[in-house]
Amino acid sequence: MQDSQDGTEGRLSSVASAIRVLKAFSETEVEIGISTLAKRLGLAKSTVHRLASTLTSEGLLEQNPENGRYRLGLGLFALGALVRRRMDISTQALPYLHELREITGETVHLATLEQSNIIYLFNLESHQAIRMRSYVGARKPAFCTSEGRALLAFQEPEVLARVVKDGLVARTPHTQTNPAELRKTLELVRREGYAQDDEESEVGMRGLAAPVRDHSGNVIAAIGIAGPVQRLTKKAMRGFVAPVMQAADAVSARLGYQA
Repeated sequence: MQDSQDGTEGRLSSVASAIRVLKAFSETEVEIGISTLAKRLGLAKSTVHRLASTLTSEGLLEQNPENGRYRLGLGLFALGALVRRRMDISTQALPYLHELREITGETVHLATLEQSNIIYLFNLESHQAIRMRSYVGARKPAFCTSEGRALLAFQEPEVLARVVKDGLVARTPHTQTNPAELRKTLELVRREGYAQDDEESEVGMRGLAAPVRDHSGNVIAAIGIAGPVQRLTKKAMRGFVAPVMQAADAVSARLGYQA
């Protein structure tokens, strides 16, 4: 048991040291040599060399062949671009999220897909006393949420296969957990352009969502509303389909998508 703990602590220490290596670079010092890094971080040169080699192999660092010094790699740029894309979506979506809340009176979400879950990028809570509560950064299973279904319906088959493999665990007595039925549901989402959940994520709550596309047509997010079944009756849901889809389409257009 002790050996296992020591091994885990060693790996965590290496991760922390690797992060310190990356943070050593700045706008005023874009290239740094091993000796300088080792002295600054208080680590052995052999340790810094090993960390730099590993980071280079993963594209997070690059080595200047002329002087042997290291600089940040394009792999970090790619990761940063993912974060920036999320920020851009939130910025572009904000006015339409506010408008959608005014139209529906319900809580409005902006979510994206992360592995088998959705993660909320932004939310606007309803002004109603009884309302759906959610938090930025919170995660929920994609397969049983309206936003998740709006996303999953337009992903590659291997994405859905991974979701099914991870397990369709019921969150309420109404949760759809049959893979074949889920596939039929997602086919319907593709045809109709929007997704619903009827007390499948939370008891007493319904949701409605539509996909957001980027400039290349890829579905990268979903805009949805959620509220109690007493207000979001099936008739009310039908009436809100158009506003939800219009909000998602408007954000897609702001991101450069042309239908």
